[in-house]
Amino acid sequence: MSLLQGRDLSRSPWFDGLDLDLEQGEIVFLHGPTGSGKTLLLRALADLDPFDRGTVSLAGQPSQAHEPWEWRSRVLYVHQGAPRLAGTVQESLEAVFSLASQGGKSAPSPAPLDPTARVDRLSGGEAQGLALHRALWTSPSVLLLDEATSALDPSASTAIETELKAWVTDSDHPRAVLWVSHDEALARRAGTRRVAFP
Repeated sequence: MSLLQGRDLSRSPWFDGLDLDLEQGEIVFLHGPTGSGKTLLLRALADLDPFDRGTVSLAGQPSQAHEPWEWRSRVLYVHQGAPRLAGTVQESLEAVFSLASQGGKSAPSPAPLDPTARVDRLSGGEAQGLALHRALWTSPSVLLLDEATSALDPSASTAIETELKAWVTDSDHPRAVLWVSHDEALARRAGTRRVAFP
């Protein structure tokens, strides 16, 4: 059974009758022309935008069986323009970690970022790295990444790729990643499969 499954997904004029299967342990790269609707697909899978028609399920359970907030925490969309919360890096992580109901544990160290750095002063790449760390620590089942490492330098990108590969293959929790990127080298390094869109 697919971890994330979409059937007959349609959103005019971008795509029509699309089927999608994402298996546990996969990092699938979605590639296609700019403006073809890839971002819209990811946002609709996360229930942030509507489909014209079609069904989406997670581990066999339809999206309608979940409260919207629950679905969005399990099928988590991360876009390239990382949101900049107020406060320091550590405060930002602790706020997200607390919301993820981690039983009172302390948030892990935000290496390689300085935990005392102000979030509003981070570079674009640092902000993207922080957004990805926040996403991983909320422990979703599926990550939907929209050019989410486009501003990272090569060493930071490699570190995130390694972390995502370890995260997705954690046998205790079924997980997968659907990743939109125009970086073909990244797709070859980090991906288990590539899917043409639409």
